[in-house]
Amino acid sequence: MRNQVVSPEEWLEARLELLAAEKEFTRQRDALTRRRMAMPWERVEKSYRFEGPDGALSLADLFDGRSQLIVYHFMFGPDWEEACKSCSFWADNFNGIPIHLNHRDVTFVAISRAPLASIEAYKKRMGWSFPWFSSNGSDFNFDYQVSVKPEDLATGQAYYNYKVQPSNASEEVGISVFSRNEGGEVFHTYSCYSRGVDMLNGAYHFLDLVPKGRDEDDLRFPMAWLRRHDQY
Repeated sequence: MRNQVVSPEEWLEARLELLAAEKEFTRQRDALTRRRMAMPWERVEKSYRFEGPDGALSLADLFDGRSQLIVYHFMFGPDWEEACKSCSFWADNFNGIPIHLNHRDVTFVAISRAPLASIEAYKKRMGWSFPWFSSNGSDFNFDYQVSVKPEDLATGQAYYNYKVQPSNASEEVGISVFSRNEGGEVFHTYSCYSRGVDMLNGAYHFLDLVPKGRDEDDLRFPMAWLRRHDQY
């Protein structure tokens, strides 16, 4: 359906009305950010082990000397041949940001249950440079609600995005944030899932600016159009 075509004066009037709504949304988003920053923390009591190119690391090691850590839970199961194409879409936004985050006392990493060899091969194929570690053999993914145990998967129900809901997926997407104090204690400060990860996808934000938007309403499911960047 074609949008209405109007005079420059009418267009400006409509744009100013939208601008007022956009400014209000920005204020609401800023207020929500302040609430997120003020969230209480929970101490991470369990020891987790991860594998990276330089060997085994603890969760505290992943901070790489900084006090804040962002983990992107990348959907890549232990027996998968390829990582999730949707997560790959998100990851195409990641390469250039870690150095900037580092200078704000933040370390960014991706974590998956796939073996490190599979991660490294896929990372090379995609041309990515961001840090990506394997949690294979650890409870980390299960504890942070992004992997489903086989016995739970068999029931068709899983706890995800803070509620039990129908599920047939062994891996889910999410973001978790941690803080580390001078004494080396690690705290979980925030996690979000599902549409909560939209904030990390710059391509979707660009699409939200154009007349057709994401143009996914008539598809079988959102992102049915999507391919890995080497498969278009």
